[in-house]
Amino acid sequence: MSRTILIIGIGAGNPEHMTVQAINALNRADVLLIPTKGEEKAFLADMRRDICERYLTSSDTRIHEYAVPRRRTDGPYGDGVDDWHHAIARIYEDLILERSGPEDTIGLLVWGDPMLYDSTIRIVDHVRAGRRVAFDLEVIPGITSIQALCASRKIALNRIGRPVEITTGRRLSQGWPDGADDVVVMLDGVEAFRSVADPEAEIHWGAYLGTPLEITVSGRLGDVTETISDMRGRARAEHGWIMDTYLIRRSPGEAGEGEV
Repeated sequence: MSRTILIIGIGAGNPEHMTVQAINALNRADVLLIPTKGEEKAFLADMRRDICERYLTSSDTRIHEYAVPRRRTDGPYGDGVDDWHHAIARIYEDLILERSGPEDTIGLLVWGDPMLYDSTIRIVDHVRAGRRVAFDLEVIPGITSIQALCASRKIALNRIGRPVEITTGRRLSQGWPDGADDVVVMLDGVEAFRSVADPEAEIHWGAYLGTPLEITVSGRLGDVTETISDMRGRARAEHGWIMDTYLIRRSPGEAGEGEV
């Protein structure tokens, strides 16, 4: 006998981002765990509840909510993240043991795609390493904020024959990545686009992508930096949180070589 954990990518915020595979996985779950992050980020839990109301077909599915602990910010960043992940893993262990049977399927609803800038897979690996809970694992991909951004701005992510680097605001603020002309930034708490020295670069920026709150701006970096910063600040003040993603292209319009 063994439980199954389903890590289900639910898209960037639009309930219609749910794939058929994700809907089927949702309806295989005996137990669904929904994280809450306080009133400030109640919108995120509400979107998960909306998805369950739209797509769940069984009234027997048990939904349990749990409070996500805060990550400590003192000390080294990596240590704080690691401690935070282990704390969430312990919550998973306790909930699974208390709220599910030995053959149940447990669903974890993950914003975006579980493989891209999300730690649920790593956290579940900590649960496995703890050996308190035996389980099989399945991962269901989802639409990312990067895809939602490009669709909203009606652009292709890559230029012909060119790579795209995906990084964080923390790293971009330390310098432009070597060998890259096109850079996608996620998890930016420092407005790293301000650190880019090329005012001629092209930026496509979006926040709350896929949701009714979505806002986007595109243009020459030198022209829209202050606009983005102002919009970002006002949105954060209004909603109490912000999740933004952006693509910066140096030398806009330059074609790649070797392809026609």
